[in-house]
Amino acid sequence: MNLQEAKAAIEALLFTMGRSVSVEELAGVLEIDKDTVVKIVHCMMDEYAVRNRGIRIIELDDAFQMCTKPEMYDYIIRLTHQPKKHVLTDVMLETLSIIAYKQPVTKAVIEKIRGVSCDHAINRLIEYDLVCEAGRLEAPGRPILFATTEEFLRVFGLKSREDLPVVDAVKMEEFKEEAEEEAGLNIDV
Repeated sequence: MNLQEAKAAIEALLFTMGRSVSVEELAGVLEIDKDTVVKIVHCMMDEYAVRNRGIRIIELDDAFQMCTKPEMYDYIIRLTHQPKKHVLTDVMLETLSIIAYKQPVTKAVIEKIRGVSCDHAINRLIEYDLVCEAGRLEAPGRPILFATTEEFLRVFGLKSREDLPVVDAVKMEEFKEEAEEEAGLNIDV
């Protein structure tokens, strides 16, 4: 298989699947090694970026997916007349942030951090496919563990969970002080 055939095959596979396809799956189908697959796909990603194309290939952990460039969304919405836009409320964003940074995490831990119930927020995040059940904790009651999904990575433009922004210690201390003041824990007499 020459380079052009490999590119055409990868393009067809990514287009047809409509989901992320692992490097391992691509290597197995094409009968070439994983490193070569990664190099070919990265080359294709560069080609799509340079040309004025409506699609792109994104990398998600050890997988690749073909998708529409964000600049093309308006055209798609005009055609479908049914824009699907999920609104993330502040409560949902707070809950999602806790899950993203603490995953896998139980509902009890999320509620302890937030200080209020988060049933509705978690259910909506699952509905939007940003969060999923990631197993159960080996503890009494075996509570459900929650984690972020590939859709979370796509929506927030991340390659992997390791790409989450790091909160600096000074800002974290400021947030903590503000929260304590709001809760009435830092009362000046």
